[in-house]
Amino acid sequence: MENPWKFISSKVVYENSWIKVREDEVIRPDGQKGIYGVVDTRIATAVMALTENNEIYLVGQYRYPLSLYSWEIIEGGTDDNEDPLDCAKRELKEEAGLIAEEWTTLMETIHLSNCYSSERGIIFVARGLKEVEKEPEGTEVLEIKKIDFKIALQMVLDGQITDSLSVMGILRLARDLGF
Repeated sequence: MENPWKFISSKVVYENSWIKVREDEVIRPDGQKGIYGVVDTRIATAVMALTENNEIYLVGQYRYPLSLYSWEIIEGGTDDNEDPLDCAKRELKEEAGLIAEEWTTLMETIHLSNCYSSERGIIFVARGLKEVEKEPEGTEVLEIKKIDFKIALQMVLDGQITDSLSVMGILRLARDLGF
């Protein structure tokens, strides 16, 4: 389908190291002039750290925008020009104190909030895990737990895990594992 929106111009109205907010002047599909606010972000990566006994590592942290504590898979945003897999490896080490021998892509090019954001995510599965020292960022106060994958799946089904990458990753891996 051809794009029904006509782009006129764009200006950045806010920017920091994590996001850029731009306001695009457009001609809407109904022919009227309008604006469209877009949040541009880094690529989001997520890691399903899975043991040989089908246990998964979850990270608990307070999520400031929602004012709530959240259990999630390991996640992070790519740095400028960083390969998403390299980011996933970095985040696994920083947040969970783990490195992995085997990496596979579970889901690629996930559009997380496509009505107002260009953000896309990639979910990886990490296996052959080995413990190393954690290196959390200054913005992170994290709790790590390793639980049976079936319990994590039930947490998704019960609404205890609500983070979008975590929900998608756990449900997809559950299907792939035959749960």
